[in-house]
Amino acid sequence: MTKTELIAMTAEKTGMSKKDAERAVNAALEAITTELTAGNRVQLAGFGIFETKTRQARTGRNPKTNETIEIPASTSVAFKASKTLKDAVAK
Repeated sequence: MTKTELIAMTAEKTGMSKKDAERAVNAALEAITTELTAGNRVQLAGFGIFETKTRQARTGRNPKTNETIEIPASTSVAFKASKTLKDAVAK
């Protein structure tokens, strides 16, 4: 599903216009992004939890040249699905 399809489905299910649905979807995504950027966790009941994870710097190996390389520390986004979502997908 693309963002456009999500907007269309939101408009259809809520009776909103596509413009209003687009604003609503964009606002929700922006709010989630803002919270994650601030290092906060976003918990949506019945859906799941978005949170940031920090990876330590580490030494790796280039498989092509077998050369040792330093991999810098990084932050990524993790999502953990709720039991409700897992059960719905499993059906």
